[in-house]
Amino acid sequence: MYVMGKDKEWILKSSADVESVRMLSSELGIDPVLADLLVQRGISTFQDARAFFRPDLSRLHDPFLMKDMDVAVERVRKAVVSGEKILVYGDYDVDGTTAVSLVYSFLRSISANVDFYIPDRYDEGYGVSDKGIAWACDNGFSLIITLDCGIKANDKVSAAASMGIDMIICDHHLPENDLPSAVAVLDPKREDCNYPFDDLSGCGVGFKLVQGYSARYGIAFEELIPLLDLTVVSIASDLVAITGENRILAHFGLRQLNESPRLGLLSMIRLSGLEPSHITIDDIVFKIGPRINAAGRMESGRMAVELLTATDEDQATKIADEINEYNNERKNIDREITREALEMVQSGQSLSNGNATIVYDPSWHKGVVGIVASRLVEAFYKPTIVLTRSNGLVTGSARSVQGFDLYGAIESCADLLENFGGHIYAAGLTLKEENLKEFCERINAYVGNTISSEMLTPVIYIDSRLDFSRITPKFFRILKQFQPFGPGNNAPVFMTENVYDNGNGRKVGAEGSHLKLELIQEEQPYRHISAIAFNKSSHFEHIKAGNPVDICYSIVENYYRGIANLQLRIKDIRDREEII
Repeated sequence: MYVMGKDKEWILKSSADVESVRMLSSELGIDPVLADLLVQRGISTFQDARAFFRPDLSRLHDPFLMKDMDVAVERVRKAVVSGEKILVYGDYDVDGTTAVSLVYSFLRSISANVDFYIPDRYDEGYGVSDKGIAWACDNGFSLIITLDCGIKANDKVSAAASMGIDMIICDHHLPENDLPSAVAVLDPKREDCNYPFDDLSGCGVGFKLVQGYSARYGIAFEELIPLLDLTVVSIASDLVAITGENRILAHFGLRQLNESPRLGLLSMIRLSGLEPSHITIDDIVFKIGPRINAAGRMESGRMAVELLTATDEDQATKIADEINEYNNERKNIDREITREALEMVQSGQSLSNGNATIVYDPSWHKGVVGIVASRLVEAFYKPTIVLTRSNGLVTGSARSVQGFDLYGAIESCADLLENFGGHIYAAGLTLKEENLKEFCERINAYVGNTISSEMLTPVIYIDSRLDFSRITPKFFRILKQFQPFGPGNNAPVFMTENVYDNGNGRKVGAEGSHLKLELIQEEQPYRHISAIAFNKSSHFEHIKAGNPVDICYSIVENYYRGIANLQLRIKDIRDREEII
């Protein structure tokens, strides 16, 4: 086990308005704890609760509320009717490959002149590339639709136009002041776009495009529902908010993924050892998404699209097996580089171990540096940048801690960088080696001047105290209806005090790093609940000795060989003490 972690602060959220909770609890006939969770989410009336618990596809927004949607739809229509060659172009990560798969699948059903292009992570890098534009020109494409990229590709769009190629940009990243001069730019984050929901995934923007085309040209919406399994994979993997329109898309996407997944995703589900028909957002984030990502990290993102658009079961199984092998290779490389990076920091050989953690080794595999950066954040809880060398340049990934805008820190060094992009908490960058020393000094100074001590302490926000006696079948049945969980609608975290193991607790997992417990609450000795605590084996001797502890956890349904059991997924354990 190589991730050390850092002591976490527990913060118990203030209860919502007491009268609102009482009224909602009475009106819905639910436990006040559940009513409190709803009010915390801004749901205080029966009508609000109905909309929350019963997502409805009819509540999806009109796609033509998005700026340039009408222009985009008409340009696609012109290409389809006139037989133009259309190229669907997207990034090599999960959001990009699912988006390409979705739009390519749709267009393939209405046109014979469609192909797709995924840039090579190592040869071309992120986003629209000169090589991709040249390939489109050489192969006679007159329309390129970009997905999950392109919002900053001003020069590439101009270059394509000079070759007689129109472009439609479908992106969800934050634009700069000057938009590309494309035929249409679909991005709900455009300042001049009044679309009601601006946190769609890249695949979500692609779905709105095909929804708009279908609405205008007489394709029944029901024909788009099979595309929703791709949409939920992108929503979960790209960590966009699962609220508003994303909640509806994720809800029905999970239904499609569980009831009738496409062949490629079904192959991934089987290889992941998941229980078919019981797939959750967490399963996508931790099992399915990383496997799809492994194609672009280790070989080519094109393989992921071939998998996700496969129409032959044998072909899907073959590609899935190959990608799974790449994922296994990725995990081995990730594990080794993480070990080296940890040793580098601990031995004082990192480029920075002050306000930020920055490590560099030119031999590291570019495809896993983002994962390693996340591991180092878990270990040291500081803004982190992991760098390697590729194509003669220093390149890498950055990950942040809660509340700190690492993208802003990197942007402050733009004069030293060849390229950079990303979000507040995750970014990528490229620079010349001669600028590396100054870059590290400036990043370290920027972080030191702007980060607060609160940001440097990992926090677990607890929604409510909860006695085990309240965890009834009805309680859990209603709690499950809060799903799908994710950013903006996180799985509720509960705290129960004064619990102990019934004597059957044991270490499990690789190197015995996890705990499997049967917990009893002191005041309710006849009720015990199963629990799993990942990476908490350091507490084993204390718990084994019969000492009571306080725990914070989420409640999940664990499936094993077709049998469902309620289980506590423990987030943290503390020796028995009063928590303020």
